[in-house]
Amino acid sequence: MSARASALRPLMRRATEADAAAVARLLSELGYACATADAAERIRTLSRERSQALIVADLHGELCGLVALDVMYYLPLGCNTCRITALVVGDGYRQFGVGRALLREAEQLARQHGAARIEVTTAGHRHEAHDFYRACGYAESSLRFVRRLGDA
Repeated sequence: MSARASALRPLMRRATEADAAAVARLLSELGYACATADAAERIRTLSRERSQALIVADLHGELCGLVALDVMYYLPLGCNTCRITALVVGDGYRQFGVGRALLREAEQLARQHGAARIEVTTAGHRHEAHDFYRACGYAESSLRFVRRLGDA
């Protein structure tokens, strides 16, 4: 770990197509293999959606994490809710507050979009992630079921 990593204060900003290689690397670290060209297309797609955002943690030009979010109207509660669809901190940058900073940024953006709550899903085997979310004030609230309809 470099000396600069001991005092991480990355810039939080929206991802651009120039970030595609780093976004692909981070998504792959999260367990979702992604080529640079695919990441560039995903960034373009998200940038066209007003209710979605892809925020990166930029440490002097090196991306050390990302969070993607989607704000939507939630019929059962009659208000907007925000779902974090991806959150990852790169290897070598964990345990330095980057994940918490990304969550704070997501929460701030969710509030700006009028969301009354924010939620995140995580795979059942990601016990460290579960502990992290609990430590950040998130509570378990539901069980999620998925049925695949295509290749995703």
